[in-house]
Amino acid sequence: MLLKELSALASPLNDQQIGQLQQTVAELSPQQLAWISGYFWGLSQTPATAGSNPQPLAQAVATAAKPAGKLTIIYASQTGNAKGVAEALKASAHADGIEVALFSADDYKPRDLAKETHLIIVASTNGEGEAPDNAISLHEFLQSKKAPKLDNLQYAVLGLGDSSYEFFCQTGKDFDAFLSKLGAKAIIPRLDCDVDYDADADTWRADVLGKVKETIGGGADEVVVPLHAATTAGAASAYNKQNPYAAELVTNQKITGRDSGKDVRHIEIDLGESGLTYQPGDALGIYYSNSPELVDEILAKVSLTGDESVEVGGESLSLSKALTDKFEITAANPQQVAAFAELSGSKKLQKLAEDKDKLRQYANNTQVVDVLGEKKTKLSAEQLAGLLRKLTPRLYSIASSQEDVGEEVHLTVALVEFQNGDNTRIGGASGFLAQRAEDAESVKVFIEHNNNFKLPADDNAPVIMVGPGTGIAPFRAFMQERDVRGAEGKNWLFFGDRTFTQDFLYQVEWQKFLKDGLLTKIDLAFSRDQAEKEYVQHKILEQAEAVWQWLQEGAYLYICGDATHMAKDVHEALINVVEQHGGKSREDAESYLNELRKAKRYQKDVY
Repeated sequence: MLLKELSALASPLNDQQIGQLQQTVAELSPQQLAWISGYFWGLSQTPATAGSNPQPLAQAVATAAKPAGKLTIIYASQTGNAKGVAEALKASAHADGIEVALFSADDYKPRDLAKETHLIIVASTNGEGEAPDNAISLHEFLQSKKAPKLDNLQYAVLGLGDSSYEFFCQTGKDFDAFLSKLGAKAIIPRLDCDVDYDADADTWRADVLGKVKETIGGGADEVVVPLHAATTAGAASAYNKQNPYAAELVTNQKITGRDSGKDVRHIEIDLGESGLTYQPGDALGIYYSNSPELVDEILAKVSLTGDESVEVGGESLSLSKALTDKFEITAANPQQVAAFAELSGSKKLQKLAEDKDKLRQYANNTQVVDVLGEKKTKLSAEQLAGLLRKLTPRLYSIASSQEDVGEEVHLTVALVEFQNGDNTRIGGASGFLAQRAEDAESVKVFIEHNNNFKLPADDNAPVIMVGPGTGIAPFRAFMQERDVRGAEGKNWLFFGDRTFTQDFLYQVEWQKFLKDGLLTKIDLAFSRDQAEKEYVQHKILEQAEAVWQWLQEGAYLYICGDATHMAKDVHEALINVVEQHGGKSREDAESYLNELRKAKRYQKDVY
């Protein structure tokens, strides 16, 4: 019954009281009104103390209108790390008696921010400082004129990123700036986490929840928020990132030619009775051990034997064992280079440390052992361990459909290999898979679900795939899946590499897909087969009219592979396609592609 109808009925309230009640509750939400209902019922059951002055109605309602708040957690995640941190936050909040709701950013209604009291955003960064695909709409909303004032909101932001990249934790920084500009107050300062984020995130989680608990008030009811169905895939398995499955590597086959300048392997791993399940577009996480020869070389560089003891995560280990299984000893990072510059007194490294761009470029192209080799320096075991990041798993795009291959998972792995002077340097995970995994007892694996790189639910929708080099991997999975499902939608592949004869990955399979009619079109760009180099973006421009026609027919567009050059060049080519054949300005073309991203029709898996 409406309040305005009360005055027309027999009521214990006088007109002044009704007016006060109407004025007080006019701006309250349904949740707040429901809370007040319970509050008033409680008051009615409590006898008034003799001689006491009853609270004025407006004051009583004003007191009641301060409901116990709830904590909302939103994750902006491209591959799953931010989602994992957010889920841990939710579990801890619930254990602390805090009412909590968890949302994927694309499941959250941005206008509901005005109703929130406490908010935590966990955000990874995609590409060149871009928001993850699931957070594009929220990111845009907070910058728009539609964004509400958030003076009553307390918030916190945790960013995930890799300091080797220029736009480190940019999405987290963006959300922090947007919320602050709208009047929200930070509960604690934003935390920007590097790749080895577990310990820092755990400490921050305890700090922020402690502050939330001080201010949020009652309630321990968990709010259940439905997420995309794909996020629950594999839930039946006991194995995950924290508890990987010890799998058997069953196939390790080189699929580039004898004279190729690249060593690319087709890897097959048996998931056995693990119960692990995956969908095309997901990734496989690999925990690996480092090369014993590289461990010995690093120890020699800093005059240590490896028998020294170090503590890692509360466990006491020999330094040699820690370097083999616990620390990242291949890829360098800017902070590490700067720290060693100070320890060693190397003038070259000190000069690099003064220029962030040059420091990042050097770190990205130099392995740890060669950083240590810049100036011979004797270090203690603790000093060496202090320079190193914790070893983190590598993620590889899955190259198979489980509907087709059963309890196996396939990968397409390029061996990272380059010369540094007289020394050949090998990548950590790729070297393990290509050269050492067959001799290992097992390969520790887990599934990383990626809801931002998925086939359309509509099997009749056309699909355009751009995947040069090992970017071909998920598209092999896409084709296997569409074949099993009997999908009628058209499929178009753009693939490129160095030479047709040596580097056409899975050539026989693609030719069979084409012959059988599953693959509708294929365009190939082999950069070294002619005088002028040719890449996939050139093929897209050559086929611009047809690409535009497919997009007009509702095609889904996928890009997988190198983020630094390829993905940018392909995106630029697509802008040109939309400009030329869609009759749009550059600004409108960019907006068109952005709308495709928000509609999940333009998806990227780049690295």
